[in-house]
This record gives sequence, C-alpha cells and structure tokens, in this order.
Amino acid sequence: MAIFVAICAAFLVLVIALVVDAGGRLRVAERTDAYAQEAARVGGQQLDEAAVLRGEGYRVKEQYVKDAADSYLALYHLKAAAVAFSPDGTAVTVTVEADYKPALLGELGKQKVTGKGSATLVHGVEKAETD
Repeated sequence: MAIFVAICAAFLVLVIALVVDAGGRLRVAERTDAYAQEAARVGGQQLDEAAVLRGEGYRVKEQYVKDAADSYLALYHLKAAAVAFSPDGTAVTVTVEADYKPALLGELGKQKVTGKGSATLVHGVEKAETD
C-alpha cells in the first residue's frame, strides 16, 4: 500500500508541475503576442513623409519601422525576429521570439515562444470599419 501511495504522490506532483508550467507558457505566449502587436502598431506609425509629399500615397518607411519596433521591444529585452511589409507598404507584421523556462520542470520544458502582431496604416478614418 505504501508503494502505491508513493507512486500516486509522485504522479500527482508531476501533473501539478505540468499544469503550472503549461499555464506559465500560455502567459508568455500571450505576452509575446501583445508585445508583437504593440511593436507593429509603433512601427506602423513611421510614415514615409517624402512619398506623401511626392504624391505617391501613404506608406511606411521600412527602415524606420524596423528601428521603431526594435526600440519598443528593447524595453522588454526582446528583439524582432522578423518584420514583414505588405507589397503596397501599408501593413506591417512583426514576429517576436521569447524564451520560456518552466518554473518546475526546468530544462525539460525549455522552449521558444513566438508571437505575431500586425498593424495597417489608415488615414482619414471617418467611421468604424465592420467585418
């Protein structure tokens, strides 16, 4: 009977560790998505003013977007893994990678967590856009 209790107790501790570490990973994934979304928003504000003045329309300046996204992410000790642009230069997508080290499982559950966020440059908004 004592062996059965010991095995059950060890299994219970393992299950609790898995649940706690899975919850921690979900928190890191959510946070990474939020950072990527905010970095894309910050980057999406980097307007190519010269193109606007030349009458070429509204678009972002790619190098400024990358610099702005990295500056924002540096506040959280992160860096953009990738910054992508739409062909017309009006949408920005930022991908961020963060390390997750589990609290209870240690090196067994260590992994990279990827977050992705995007922003679209809009101007002259007069009403809400509905889907």
